Amino acid sequence: MRAPRIATVLLGVLMSYAGAANAAECHDISHAGQGYTVCRAVPAQDVLRLFLYDDAGKPWGSFRRLDAALHKKGQRLVFAMNAGMYHPDRSPVGHYIEGGQQIMRVIKGAGPGNFGMLPNGVLCLRKGRADVMETGHYMAVAPACTYATQSGPMLLIDGAVHPRFLPDSTSRRVRNGVGTGPDGRMAWFAISHSPVTFFEFAEMFRDALGVQQALYLDGNISRLFAPALGRADVGLPLGPMVGVVAPVE
Repeated sequence: MRAPRIATVLLGVLMSYAGAANAAECHDISHAGQGYTVCRAVPAQDVLRLFLYDDAGKPWGSFRRLDAALHKKGQRLVFAMNAGMYHPDRSPVGHYIEGGQQIMRVIKGAGPGNFGMLPNGVLCLRKGRADVMETGHYMAVAPACTYATQSGPMLLIDGAVHPRFLPDSTSRRVRNGVGTGPDGRMAWFAISHSPVTFFEFAEMFRDALGVQQALYLDGNISRLFAPALGRADVGLPLGPMVGVVAPVE
C-alpha cells in the first residue's frame, strides 16, 4: 500500500534530523482523520533507555521526578513516554531489563487482557539499535539487550496488522506504542491525541511511519513528556518509562 502524502512529508522531515548531534525529535501528524504525536529516536546518536527504579529502588513514577533527577546530573529528558504494562506496585507485567540486569523474566503464554493477546512482543535496546520483536522470535534469537520491555499485543508483525484486530471495532482508547525498522537504526514512539482502535493505530504505524514491527505499550494511561512541544502529561504514577536523555543545553 502506498503511504499517504502526509507520511512521505513526515518521513522527509524526520530523516532531515539524521545528521544532527541529537537526532531525537517529536512532531504532530494526522493520519486517516486522527491526530498523533510521533517521536523519533536514532539509537546510534541518541541515548535511548528505559527507566523504572531510582537508586533507592523506588519507582520513578513520573516524568517530572525523573527529569528533575537527571537535571541534577547535567542531563535532561528530550522526550519520554510510558513503556509497558505494570502491576499496582508499578513492577512490570512482562519481561524487563534495565542496564543489562533482568528484573522480570519473559512471559510466554496467552492470558487475559491486552498483554496476553498473542502475539505480543518485546522492545529490545542494544548499542546502536532498537528492535521490536515478537516474543517467540525474541526468545529464539536471545539478543543481548541492555534494556528491554515486554508488552502486548503486537500491532504489526512483518508489516501485517495483528490478526485479531477488527477494522470495524468500536473499542477506542488513547493509545501509545513503538515501531522499528528492520535494521534497528530508528525507533518511532507514537501516542494518539484522541481515542483510536487497535486497527487504526496499527495502520498509522504501517502506512504513515512505514515500519514493519510495532508494539502496543498501553492505553488510557498513555502519557507523553515532550518539552519541545510544551507537553508534560500528568496522572497516576507510572511503571516503566522509555525516553531519550541528552545534556542540559
